[in-house]
Amino acid sequence: MSDTRIPVWLDCDPGHDDTFAILLAAYHPAIRILGVSTVFGNASLEKTTHNATSILTAISQSASIPVYIGASKALFRPPMHPPTDIHGETGLDGTKLLPPPAVPPVATIPAIDAAYEALKSTPRGTAWVVATGSFTNAAALFMKYPELIQHVAGLSLMGGAIGNGFTAAVLGTVDGVPRVGNWTQFAEFNILADPEAAAFLLTHGELSKKTTLIPLDVTHLCLTTAQVQELILYGPEGRKEGMVPGRGKTELRQMLVELLLFFAKTYADVFGITEGPPLHDPLAVAAVLSGLDEKGGHKIPFYEHDPSVGVGMEGKGERYEVSVATEGSYEDAKAGARTGQVTARLLPPGEEGVRIPRGLDLGVFWRVLEECISRADEANERARAVKQEAGVPTA
Repeated sequence: MSDTRIPVWLDCDPGHDDTFAILLAAYHPAIRILGVSTVFGNASLEKTTHNATSILTAISQSASIPVYIGASKALFRPPMHPPTDIHGETGLDGTKLLPPPAVPPVATIPAIDAAYEALKSTPRGTAWVVATGSFTNAAALFMKYPELIQHVAGLSLMGGAIGNGFTAAVLGTVDGVPRVGNWTQFAEFNILADPEAAAFLLTHGELSKKTTLIPLDVTHLCLTTAQVQELILYGPEGRKEGMVPGRGKTELRQMLVELLLFFAKTYADVFGITEGPPLHDPLAVAAVLSGLDEKGGHKIPFYEHDPSVGVGMEGKGERYEVSVATEGSYEDAKAGARTGQVTARLLPPGEEGVRIPRGLDLGVFWRVLEECISRADEANERARAVKQEAGVPTA
């Protein structure tokens, strides 16, 4: 029987929200994760690589999902300082429950070469590349191996911000100034980290037609409210009698909520968003599921039309011509330049361009994510039982 799951190569910079992207990709029943590559961003490359291997250990996937080391800086720019005010010094501050990596990253082949080999081994038109950190690795991959552009099914990117009422999301305020971006007034971090890489991917004549962009306008609709944190902590059945309040029913769930609580505090302190932190990165993973049959219960529907025009989710959605401002340095951007700003022009119906959803079915998203956490819990329990049977001490 052939494997009908969607092959996915995940490029990431863990990162609190990357944790959930890895978990969703690893345990969604319709996804076959080919590998993980790391990139600079939420922390240094050394730390994001460590974090990726630690997360995979925490969900009992370290032996089956390899991690490859990617770029430590942008394509054509000097190294940048990571956002320690958001993710902390390690990139995953807030919990002591992350285990030491059980399997080290693969150091014998560069990340983009490993990605190429894995993607080329899949049937044409089936595999997706998902990038949730700076877009350096993704751009380098398609620059070095342009034949992949015709081979892959799509590219899903978390990054950018549109503004101008694109959605009803609150994007935040810093020093009393409303902003579109989350790193400068105009720029989202992943785009600003490597605007030349972003511009290459989003303006490429052929690749842009296969590209989905998940901007802050969408991710800020996906807030991990207190209710969502309860769902993650206790599962859909809620806290049962005898369970300690605030203590998750498994160590994994406790770890995930501790990460969210740290993330929530930084978002409240820095951006004034107090309902809960947005869960950016797993939405880029969820976007690859759009082609699934609704009957399976695994699809996460995205809305691709302006809700004011009264069009539903069915059929071909809106498509955009996207441009990225590349002029200016990181320092110029912090001083007020528009470096890293994304501009999207709605194309006439039927024209091909970048897919930028305006929303998603959040109820389905949270349900599917919780189901993936449950599968990870079951895998952890099986791994624990195997260790106990072998006489290996467990924590």
